Amino acid sequence: MQNSPWSAPKIMETASSYWQSCTLHAAVGLDLFTHIGDRQLTAVDMARAMGTHRRATEVLLNALAAMGLLEKNGDRFGNSPAAKTYLNRESSEYLGYIVGHHRHLIESWAHLDRAVTTGKPQRNQVARASDSQRENFLMGMFNIARNLAPQVVPEIDLSGRRHLLDLGGGPGTWAIYFCRHNPGLKATVCDLATTQPFAEKTIQAYGLAERIAFKPLDFLEQPVPGRYDAAWLSHILHAESPADCARIVEKTAAATEPGGLLMVHEFVLDDSLDGPLFPALFSLNMLLGTEAGRSYSESRIKKWLSAAGAKNLRRLHLKTPNDSDVIMGEI
Repeated sequence: MQNSPWSAPKIMETASSYWQSCTLHAAVGLDLFTHIGDRQLTAVDMARAMGTHRRATEVLLNALAAMGLLEKNGDRFGNSPAAKTYLNRESSEYLGYIVGHHRHLIESWAHLDRAVTTGKPQRNQVARASDSQRENFLMGMFNIARNLAPQVVPEIDLSGRRHLLDLGGGPGTWAIYFCRHNPGLKATVCDLATTQPFAEKTIQAYGLAERIAFKPLDFLEQPVPGRYDAAWLSHILHAESPADCARIVEKTAAATEPGGLLMVHEFVLDDSLDGPLFPALFSLNMLLGTEAGRSYSESRIKKWLSAAGAKNLRRLHLKTPNDSDVIMGEI
């Protein structure tokens, strides 16, 4: 489904929209906004600070000013309020990690036609990625979850629940926010061992090391350890095949106590699979990065939950920018 009509100008704009993306990626990769900080600097100052070519640096600075990310006064450049808040590494609201993750993705998107021809992914998996790519992915997921959690967590009633499983929880952001909102709750984050240093650092930073534990786990190959009365599966199913998704949900249900709440947070497609736009495009992202991953529909997710024994299935509509919702039921 397409909400707005296509025209020649819109086609041309879409074809070149990666120009702005790549400009942002380059600036974040160079830590340009952090170098500027609260100052007003010339192109010469910036080239010297970043160790970059003077003319090329000036061209980049002017493009960023045209995009509204920098403010130019005479020959000096300063951060816009948004850049100061979200793109300066010194800010507590820094989003540079998710920008860096998208920079890593862009090369594979240039080969989408090859992926469609072969059916094969065009980039390495996170588990085989470099340390910087892994950091950008995990902390990028932290960026996203930190922005969503204050909206989502209060909508989910975990009062009286004692122990939350955050399966595939990465840096533990969701476990952190659920525990902050529910003082009587403890949580266990289960994810690959390579994730543990990032998770423990994040959990410690929020002062929740006494209530949130991390257990290394390959949830495709191993059973889910422990017993829980609430389980949270946020954005892990889209990386797997339908058969593996069913297995993951079944394993999670087996570790959930009777009466426990099983929650799946995903980019949810319509049952017709042709919308909303973000989940449909995200399916292409999974085509490029996984052997069998994709976005899934509400009916497909509910089918897995029902097969695992979940009852009273319902969907929590979150109204997020990327059409992510929560589908849940009781075991």
